[in-house]
Amino acid sequence: MAEPWLTIIGIGEDGLAGLPDASRSALERAEIVFGGPRHLSLAGAGARGRPWPVPFDIAPVLECRGRPVAVLASGDPFHFGAGGALAERLEPGEWCALPAPGVFSLAAARLGWRLEQTACLGLHAAPFTRLHPYLTPDCRIIATLRDGAAPVALAEWLTAQGAGAMRMAVLERLGGARERVRQARADSFGLVGIEAPVAVALCGADLPRGFGLPNSPGRPEAEFAHDGQITKSPIRALTLAALAPRRGALLWDIGGGSGAVSVEWALAGGRACCIEPRPDRLANIRANIETYGLSDRIEPIHGAVPGALAGLSEPDAVFVGGGASRELFETLWPLLPASARLVANAVTLETESLLADLHARHGGSLSRIEISKPRRLAGCGAGTPPARWCNGR
Repeated sequence: MAEPWLTIIGIGEDGLAGLPDASRSALERAEIVFGGPRHLSLAGAGARGRPWPVPFDIAPVLECRGRPVAVLASGDPFHFGAGGALAERLEPGEWCALPAPGVFSLAAARLGWRLEQTACLGLHAAPFTRLHPYLTPDCRIIATLRDGAAPVALAEWLTAQGAGAMRMAVLERLGGARERVRQARADSFGLVGIEAPVAVALCGADLPRGFGLPNSPGRPEAEFAHDGQITKSPIRALTLAALAPRRGALLWDIGGGSGAVSVEWALAGGRACCIEPRPDRLANIRANIETYGLSDRIEPIHGAVPGALAGLSEPDAVFVGGGASRELFETLWPLLPASARLVANAVTLETESLLADLHARHGGSLSRIEISKPRRLAGCGAGTPPARWCNGR
């Protein structure tokens, strides 16, 4: 097999001194060396160095195909690094990788944390809201941050979320001569002079019991932006059970309303296309996506079926949350793979009749669900049993 023309090299804050012989040899052979300005300086790339374009793009590397090229990345190039983007565009024999200890491994080593029990997140190019599903009293999180100002902003954000008791370890320039690890609480954060590259380790041991998002579906309606058009909490839990979300699976949420079903599907590890024809409700959907930090998992789509389905990838599941009609289902049948699940909720007698007919023709399962909540009549005193039950389907 021919020698790979591209070598992807992990480099730490100790520069050339910390590289093994194979990495130094690959650097010496390279005609061109790509990397961030800091990486190029650490490696002493000199005139051979080519900084990444802004915004980041691997096209300049691909244009050098066939020449001896090295790419520098922080630590492990395949953990929030350039390695994955390059490997997707190249044949296996074109490249090899020589990783170094990454920031997550170094941080865990400094703190004595078990890495397999720690959430590792890249927040250098993502909103702090991505933290929401992980913020619990037993959480341990290591996250990369954008720059020296980001830890202060993160402490303020955590405090605003009610997580001011979060323990924060700020880790600067890990692996280099100027490495520093300092501790603070989010609500009394007073660290200054923070230097990039920077990561933060979060420990929720001091958070109150019960803090954080529940892991089960059926979260309260009050936790979502909506105008009343939302699948109610207990029905949503049953709906998610019927949809059976799996990690990486794609949902078409037709008639999204608030997007609550898409949000809970994505929190279970899936991806969703949330389709809504009304601009005001689409604004609620976007707000809920932002609140839960799911912009990388949910795509809000303004439009109506069938036009809004054009160009979408095949779904693993479809939820019809609004606008159910015979025409809609006739449009969906030929678009769905045989393995896809189709779940629809009926809130009117007309839709219920339609679903009963579809069930008779196509099979599947059909359930009627009635949920009642006690509501006290005006004038009833304390201790008086509820006199009215409010029913919902």
